[in-house]
Amino acid sequence: MTGKTLVHIIIAVMAVLLTSCHRTAPQRPSQRLNGSAPEADSASLAILTLNQKLAMSADDQLLNLMQAQEEKYALYEANTWMAILDRGDETEPVPQRNEEWTIRMKIYTLEKELLVDTEQSYTIGKEELPEGVENNLGYLHRHGKARLLVPWYVGYGVTGTKEVEPYENLIIEIELK
Repeated sequence: MTGKTLVHIIIAVMAVLLTSCHRTAPQRPSQRLNGSAPEADSASLAILTLNQKLAMSADDQLLNLMQAQEEKYALYEANTWMAILDRGDETEPVPQRNEEWTIRMKIYTLEKELLVDTEQSYTIGKEELPEGVENNLGYLHRHGKARLLVPWYVGYGVTGTKEVEPYENLIIEIELK
C-alpha cells in the first residue's frame, strides 16, 4: 500500500465518521410565560424547599434530643452529633479510605426503638454506610465506641431501607472491631 492510498483511506474514514455523527436536536425554548417558571421548575423548587424545611426540622429535633442527654455530644462531620464513648486503642490506626473494617452497629429511632443490630465488614469510602456514620469513623480507633444522632439526610435519606423509614432521624451506636 502506498502512502497516497493510505492518505485516501484515512480521509475516507474521517469523512464517514464526520458525516455519520449524530447531532443533538436543538433544545426547545423555555416554556416561560411572562417570566414565570415552567411547571417542572416550580415542582422541583417546591420539592427542594420542602426538603430544606424537613432538614431544618431534623436539625432542631436532634439539637433538642442532644441537649436532653447525659452524654457529652459535639457536632461533627456531616451535621451529625456524636458522643465518643470510648476512643478505642489509640496505638491502632483510625479507619482509612478503601480499608475494610468490621463494625458493630445498632440503629434506633429517636424513641429508642431498635431497628437494626448488625456486625459486619464495610469498606470505608465505598458508600456502604450512611454518610453520617462513615464521615465520623476517623475519630475512633479499633475498639472505639460512639453514639451518633444522625439526621435523615445523612442517614438513609428519602428512600430509607427495609428496616428504616424514609426521612427517619436516627440514633446509631457504633463500635469498631
